[in-house]
Parts: sequence; C-alpha cells; structure tokens
Amino acid sequence: MKLKNVVDHAGVVLYNFVVTQVPSHNFRLAFLRAFGAEIGKESAIFRGTTVLGIRHLKIGESVAIGFRCLLDARGGLTIGDSVCIASDTQFITAHHEPNSDDFRAVIQPTVIEDHAWIASRCTVLGGVTVGRGAIVGACSLVRKDVEAMAIVAGVPAEVRGTRNSALDYRPGNRPLFY
Repeated sequence: MKLKNVVDHAGVVLYNFVVTQVPSHNFRLAFLRAFGAEIGKESAIFRGTTVLGIRHLKIGESVAIGFRCLLDARGGLTIGDSVCIASDTQFITAHHEPNSDDFRAVIQPTVIEDHAWIASRCTVLGGVTVGRGAIVGACSLVRKDVEAMAIVAGVPAEVRGTRNSALDYRPGNRPLFY
C-alpha cells in the first residue's frame, strides 16, 4: 500500500472515530484541511459527521453542515458557497454495479451548487448536481440532477415547485461547542 493511501486512511479513521466528536468547529475543520480538504471561511461541520475521501472534499464559504451527516467524497464532493445541509443527510458517491461479474465499483462526483438547501435525512447519490438555490425536501432520495431554484421532494425526489428568492444570505452557523 502506498504511503499516501496509508496517510489518507489514517486521516479518515482518526477523523471519524475521534475528531468528529471534538466540540470545536475550528479543530475539526483544521484537521480536515490538514488531510487535504478544501474548506472556505465561516463554514461549519457539526459533530458526528462522517467523512470519506477527505482529500476529495471541497466546501465553499459560509456552509452549514448539520449533525451526523455522511460526506462520502471518494468520488469527489463539491459543495458551493452559502449552502445549508441539515442533520442526518447522506451524500453517497460510490456504489457497485449489480450486473458486473466482479462487483465493479462505480464512483461518481456529486456537486451541490451555491445557496442550495438540503433538508434533514436526505440521501444524494453520486453523479448528481443540485443546482443553485435548489431545495431538497426532508427525507428525499435524489438520484438525478436538480435544476437551479427547483424545489424537489420524495422518494425518488420529484419537482414540487420553484423557489422565489434573491438568495441573499450566508448560513454559516457556528455556535460554540457544536
């Protein structure tokens, strides 16, 4: 195993078993940055969030990521500026090809554009782009792209409406000890 892979694996294990529970946004973000994540100013990742593929994680400025999320960045996870991701949300960038004789892994990037709002307990799969200002309703499964300013919900997520907002906000919430 290459040294870089060993270091990457050690970072993932240490973050997910220890660092994610440390009650300091600054400490958690500094650790992720030290292992290769790109994270903008005023962003927050709340405790209990699991991160896979740290060096493929890109988070913009003023992003709020809730408690107990799964950020699977193995295929690449890019989150734009001023995004709000509620607790218990999962981004899954890898799966297996069910009809493959060798159970081949499929890894695809996921992109969440600026000012998107992903409500609690959503699952967003690999190969998906959630457009600028889009809203994903609670407990939704997103398997295909979401257009800018669309409001989607359900399993699978379907368009329910269109957002009407100037998108003039920065949700980077960083309460002490969270």
